Amino acid sequence: MRLTRLREILFRRPRYRITRGGSLYLLTMALTGAGAFLAGNNLLFLLFAAMMALLMVSGFISRLSLAGLELELLLPEHVSARAQTRARIRIRNLKRFSASWSIELSGRAGAGSPPILMAPLYFPYVGGRSTAEVAVSVVFPRRGRHQENLFLLSTSFPFGFVRRAASVALHHETVVYPALEPHEEMDLLLEEMTSTAQAMSRGTGNDFLRIRPWQTGDDARHTDWKSTARTGSIHVREFSRDERRPVELWFDRHIEPGQEREFEEMIERCAFLVWELARRKLDMIFRTEATTLALSGGVGVYDILKVLSLMEPCLKGNRQSPGNPADEAGLQVVFSAQSRRSE
Repeated sequence: MRLTRLREILFRRPRYRITRGGSLYLLTMALTGAGAFLAGNNLLFLLFAAMMALLMVSGFISRLSLAGLELELLLPEHVSARAQTRARIRIRNLKRFSASWSIELSGRAGAGSPPILMAPLYFPYVGGRSTAEVAVSVVFPRRGRHQENLFLLSTSFPFGFVRRAASVALHHETVVYPALEPHEEMDLLLEEMTSTAQAMSRGTGNDFLRIRPWQTGDDARHTDWKSTARTGSIHVREFSRDERRPVELWFDRHIEPGQEREFEEMIERCAFLVWELARRKLDMIFRTEATTLALSGGVGVYDILKVLSLMEPCLKGNRQSPGNPADEAGLQVVFSAQSRRSE
């Protein structure tokens, strides 16, 4: 298996692009060759042969520099779409005695998607049986499962006449979460939900919440005498409830033909809301017609984001109603591409 992989790397098919300097060199060589044949001058023949030999040696050395190079992309555990992610790229030279010189690494566009590498990288020297590693910024354009990342290795070493390039495909599965970009509509909904959840959490628990003016029905035992004496009006201490009401998110996967864009928008809005609710430490239940995940116990926010990253729309079947929330006193938010909004 390792020999087969090494053979593929060593005999990777290169691409060629003649540089400006190479064009001038080829023109000079053609004129020298034409002059040698027309004049029959042995010195011009020797010069023409030397120029051809130099071009062949240049091609051999540049091909040797690209041969035997192996790439490895080291990504963090959690990656979101359209967000700059700090990663590391490791380039390894598998050749035992020959070094690789002046190597440029750049991203290559895949099937309908832009390259993930933000800027080209330059490796002036990678010794035989050695490794070079650098930090990079990568951007994945879409959510989902990425199983192949394309890169391009190129060099114009040693004389810069021709730039040779070889494509490299890294077969490594990466699950990319939906983009966690803010949405004005979700920001307003989040603030409303946070204030509502805080209002619902008021009760007679043990955790102090705030001091507020007295209202009808308040227990006299909770009177704060210092605030009452200072303000001249009765103030009471308010405590949080021992039990917390969860926020329930219902995601409807059913769409009509042509609503794929609306579906992706709903995915991103739901992911942003999930992330912010978890960041604000609010209890949450995520539901679809086939999945129920509660943000507690062994389920974390990244488990819910992973479900959203791999979720596919449903074009067939009957649309199910979200029904009543699991907790009657809790909040429920419905995401549906049918209405193109969150309810």
